[in-house]
Amino acid sequence: MKITRKQTIGENLLYVMVWSAIILVPVLNSQMMSEMHVNLENVLIAWRQIAPYLLIFLVHNGVLAPRYMLRHRYWKYLLLNVLLITSVFAMIYLYELHLPDVPLEGGVPDVGSFTNLEMYWNVALAAFMTSANSGIKLMYQSIRDEQQMEELKRQNLQAEMDYLKYQINPHFFMNTLNNIHALIDIDTECAKETVIELSKMMRYVLYDSGHEKISLNHDIQFLENYIQLMKIRYTDAVDICVNYPDNIPESISIPPLLLIVFVENAFKHGVSYTTGSFIYIDIAYTAEKVKCTIENSRHETVDKRRRAGIGLINVRKRLELIYGARNYSLRTEERPESYFVQLLIPTLNA
Repeated sequence: MKITRKQTIGENLLYVMVWSAIILVPVLNSQMMSEMHVNLENVLIAWRQIAPYLLIFLVHNGVLAPRYMLRHRYWKYLLLNVLLITSVFAMIYLYELHLPDVPLEGGVPDVGSFTNLEMYWNVALAAFMTSANSGIKLMYQSIRDEQQMEELKRQNLQAEMDYLKYQINPHFFMNTLNNIHALIDIDTECAKETVIELSKMMRYVLYDSGHEKISLNHDIQFLENYIQLMKIRYTDAVDICVNYPDNIPESISIPPLLLIVFVENAFKHGVSYTTGSFIYIDIAYTAEKVKCTIENSRHETVDKRRRAGIGLINVRKRLELIYGARNYSLRTEERPESYFVQLLIPTLNA
């Protein structure tokens, strides 16, 4: 994943910077001690003293820590780390023990060419270095794990939103096809027009609804197509009133296939074939909010079979996934003669 690569590059860059500074210290120190030029001999001696620590670091950072510590094989890691440190300095000790004392230029014998510290100090310093390396690796591993969990959580939320969104579509089209089926025997020409309206809605569902957000204008047009289809079925039996502002800016966007659930429920539960029915829809917006209010008539025969539909349950889940529990408002109210729904959501401006 990109996050893991970035964190790995950042970790390795930190190591390069630290060791570059350690390697440059003898050069800078020699420059400060010698007024005219850098004492290359002293620099080489200092680098030889640093070399065992660099070797231990490379083995620890490249092999022991990733293969054992980060995989939670702590006993093997501790044992191999101690073995690594003691082995390196034991070999250096044996090497220096058999190294002849050859005088350098200036009469200084070549003693302690790798380190001037006692063995136990070398081991303690190397142990501190590997501990610091382990701490840094654990810190970066923790950051990587946290970012990967966030990325996985985001992907899961997106997958769940897609599932909930597309679960609405079959429910909606099943009702729409039933409408067309009922219309074919009544008015063939009207049925043809209805198929055209349905094709417009299908184009919206198949192409536009795949985006995270859609222009409020386009979503309202989708509602208009649906309402026109329903008007054909119910003729003048239902008083349908839709109000929304003209010239809505294209920048005002909302999640797709959100408002249709409430409109569909209004037709499903607010229309009676025996008594007068009404559906009032009002859509308003500001630069920050979109408000949709839907009120439909209540009928005793319809209320008896009313239950929480899959569409309304899914839309609540989608709202929580998109906006969080406190960033939107969905209010439903059963009044004596009507059922009232008010949705207030933040706009998803570009």
